[in-house]
Amino acid sequence: MVEVLAQTNLDTDGIRGWILDNLLPLLLLTVALMLLWLGGGKGDNAGVMRRVGGVFVALAVIGLAVSGTGVDIGTFIAGLFSTSSG
Repeated sequence: MVEVLAQTNLDTDGIRGWILDNLLPLLLLTVALMLLWLGGGKGDNAGVMRRVGGVFVALAVIGLAVSGTGVDIGTFIAGLFSTSSG
């Protein structure tokens, strides 16, 4: 039993997959319902759109973190400001 346990790799793929498949859509649904409930009934459309803009920024950050392309984008942006003499 100890040998089998020692030979398995420990990783976070299971919990990461569960969060992406279950928790993230539930949180997005909750945020959408809260936005509709807080601002939609009062006629505060500008306030709702401001909050939706913030949600889009947060979703973009989550998307960059999940996809792993943040490193590539950071390298590209750093390349814009650095000079390389080749």
